Amino acid sequence: MPFSLPELPFDPEELAPWTSAETFSFHHGKHHAAYVDKLNAAIEGGELADKSLEEIIAATRGQDPGVFNNAAQAWNHEMFWQSLAAEAGDPGERLTEMLERDFGSVDEFKETFDAAALSLFGSGWCWLVQTADGQLEVRQYGNAETPGGSDDRGLLPLDVWEHSYYIDHRNNRGSFVAGFWSHVNWAEIEKRLA
Repeated sequence: MPFSLPELPFDPEELAPWTSAETFSFHHGKHHAAYVDKLNAAIEGGELADKSLEEIIAATRGQDPGVFNNAAQAWNHEMFWQSLAAEAGDPGERLTEMLERDFGSVDEFKETFDAAALSLFGSGWCWLVQTADGQLEVRQYGNAETPGGSDDRGLLPLDVWEHSYYIDHRNNRGSFVAGFWSHVNWAEIEKRLA
C-alpha cells in the first residue's frame, strides 16, 4: 500500500511568526510530499512495497541511497510535524527527570541541543534520542540520516535544512532554533520514551 502525505497535526497559521503558513505550504506541501511521492515510485511492486518506513530505512541504509533518502526524509518530517504545537508548555515529570539525569537540567539540555543544531554544517537534523540502554543524547544527522530504523529511539527532531526556515528567518538559523522551544509538543515527545 503506498504511503501518503500525513496531515499537519496543527493549523499552519498557529505557529507564526516562528514559522509561517507560507513555509508550511512549501515545506510540508512540496518538500515532504515529494519525498513521499518519490519513495512510492521507487518501491512500487518491489519487496519493500509492504514494509513500514522504519523497515525500509533499515533495509536500505548504506545500500540504496535513493530509496533510503526518501524514506528517511518522509519519516523525519512526519516525526517533526508531530513534535510541534501552537504552544509548548513544559516537559512532563518523567522526561524532566531523564533530562536532568543526562544533561544536568532542562535548560542545559536545551543549550546542548541548540549548540548541536547551530553547529551542524550544511543540511540535516538535530535529534534528542534515547539509546538502547535508555540514555538520552543529542545527535547531529547530516542530510537525510535519521535515528529511524536503528537501535536508537528518535524523541525530538529539529529540521535544520534551509528550506525549513529560509522564508521566515532568511539565513538566520539561530533565530529559527531559538523560536523552536516555544512550539515543542512535549506530551508527544514523552509518549516516545521507551
